Amino acid sequence: MKSLYLSLFEECRKEYETELARGNMEGAREYALKCAEILKALADKMPDRREFYLEKARRWEEAAEELKTPSAHGTWGGIKGGASIDEYIAQVEGLIASSTVTWKDIGGLEEVKRLLARNVAIAFAKRPEAIKPWKGILLFGPPGTGKTLLASAAAGSLKATFFNVKASDVLSKYYGESSKLITALYKLAREKAPSIVFIDEVDALSLKRESVHETTRRTLATLLSEIDGFKGGEEGFVLTLASTNTPWDLDEALLSRFPLRIYVPLPDREAIKEIVRIHTRGLDISRLDLDVIAEESVRRLYSGREVANLCNLAVQSMLVEENPELEDLEAVSEILDGEIELRTRPLEMRDFEEAFKIVKSPLTGKKLERYQNWAEEFGG
Repeated sequence: MKSLYLSLFEECRKEYETELARGNMEGAREYALKCAEILKALADKMPDRREFYLEKARRWEEAAEELKTPSAHGTWGGIKGGASIDEYIAQVEGLIASSTVTWKDIGGLEEVKRLLARNVAIAFAKRPEAIKPWKGILLFGPPGTGKTLLASAAAGSLKATFFNVKASDVLSKYYGESSKLITALYKLAREKAPSIVFIDEVDALSLKRESVHETTRRTLATLLSEIDGFKGGEEGFVLTLASTNTPWDLDEALLSRFPLRIYVPLPDREAIKEIVRIHTRGLDISRLDLDVIAEESVRRLYSGREVANLCNLAVQSMLVEENPELEDLEAVSEILDGEIELRTRPLEMRDFEEAFKIVKSPLTGKKLERYQNWAEEFGG
């Protein structure tokens, strides 16, 4: 159930960022309110994390209110238009994140993990002056293939400051604000170097130039300059990692700042089996035929996210069968109060057969071919 709500939230969040990038403040406000509603519903379903989700919902409601009632001078995230660089830096400090994700937490993608780990290690290692590491690495591929997890694992493997940035974190509805936020982000990253700046869904900041207005072009120009890092003087090293589901929409100038472009494909059979093991950890899976599950998942063009959803639904099917009181609202209250412990049994293929009926991939063979063609032409 949690995964379904989180999936809905992610869809609304992406729509929010898209509308914000387009300058459609009313549309962005509507999606911000939808995000808040989903988080409130999730809070009701997850009493142990109720306050956490309610706080996130409150922040989305505040974001919606700011979009509804701009001040005379313009504000963003509590910062007024005439703010100093220090005030912007204070804002972006909230983007610093700690990561406990390791490479072992990611099922499959062995070649991708090796390539990314190797280049990140070169970037942050002590090295001869002649060795110039990449300043930008782009992760691209279908949705749900683990691009964000890969960035988190890269950060978790290093003693580097990790900035986890979504487009909505630096997009502002007021002229010039986005550029100032990006400048502040990279200034702070250099002060706390070595640093990794991970920009999720970078396409929201960098659509092809003929399709955007002047404000977005200015934001993109600032981002390009900051990735280059040519400000004069000694600077700490900053590696920019970025991800996109639509690499063909990216501005050519931005692509040139990411000379290493890593294709993150759909999981193969072995990777799917590993993902199933990760998401059923602690349960008896001895009765499952992982080869059959993997074969069917490949046929259906499942991403890692869809395989994870498949596992969650299969587990739910087992829990409902073993705990019919879950369908009784009064009994559910007792379970949430800790008075009843959930019963489990070994997972069986029929649990997954039911889950397969529900989980659908948004991909088609034609869409997948487009990723593969782009990887062949521009990846590397």
